[in-house]
Amino acid sequence: MSEMNKSQAEAYWKANLRIVGGSLVVWFLVSYGAGILFADALNSIPVGGTGLGFWFAQQGSIIIFLILIAFYAWRMNKLDREFDVDEQ
Repeated sequence: MSEMNKSQAEAYWKANLRIVGGSLVVWFLVSYGAGILFADALNSIPVGGTGLGFWFAQQGSIIIFLILIAFYAWRMNKLDREFDVDEQ
């Protein structure tokens, strides 16, 4: 593990914010977009005996959240290795 200078720290923080921002956009689109805002339009697509909008509101958002957690952990570990601030 090495010390980062100010420009490296700023680059690390900006990359971190991009990852968080992208994850929040996906979270918003899935939870509010698919589950609430576009639910009526998505409900015309049948999935497992119910509409896709309902499925996203009940099951899809949970699955996507778990995928987002795994993606965030993977991407942050990769970012930590790139900036040599990983824990190993």
